[in-house]
Amino acid sequence: MLSYPDRDMLAIDLANQLLDDLSAALDRQDRVGFAVPGGKTPGPVFDMLSNASLDWARVDLWLTDERWVPEDHPRSNAALVRARLLTGKASQARFTGFYTHGTDPDAAAATLSVEIMSSLPLSVVLLGMGADMHTASLFPRTPGLEEALAPHAPPVVAMDPAGQADARISLSAPVLTGADACHLMIAGDDKRAALERAKHADPLEAPVRAVLDAALVHWSP
Repeated sequence: MLSYPDRDMLAIDLANQLLDDLSAALDRQDRVGFAVPGGKTPGPVFDMLSNASLDWARVDLWLTDERWVPEDHPRSNAALVRARLLTGKASQARFTGFYTHGTDPDAAAATLSVEIMSSLPLSVVLLGMGADMHTASLFPRTPGLEEALAPHAPPVVAMDPAGQADARISLSAPVLTGADACHLMIAGDDKRAALERAKHADPLEAPVRAVLDAALVHWSP
């Protein structure tokens, strides 16, 4: 785990590491896949990436997960990504949102599983974690979680976590752990304590456990 004195330093260093990973991937292949989360925590990282010098036109940008809401909804992860990352130079990236009007999460997940195959394995993944030890939209004890964590899970899965306002679509654990570079960004003492608990927990109780062996953790108070 990399520790930083504050969240500004975390965002600066993490943005630089993501750019290094993406640049290295672009040196190896024609197109690269980059998956990012929603939430407030990665916003400053997105701001720094948005105007970075990178061949963004060769980047396929995916969400790690999404609420089943349209992009004009205040809880939309896609809306956040468009507002904070897909501006400036990064606007040249090819972005695929998860919500599709007129269908349902299961059907959308099946379609997206086919679409994302050309980007697999992803080159870079950025993840967050909740205090309940969920990551992406893989929530503890959610129906279908065991299948989403399984080695042969489809790339994209529909989830309906109890206690959440919206159904979700998420990348499955094999896609997240199969990336060339995986970074987990957390902030606050509560998240660090949750991460320590997750290291010794069953992934069905602490889904983030499924990605810890593959992820470089970045933490600040």
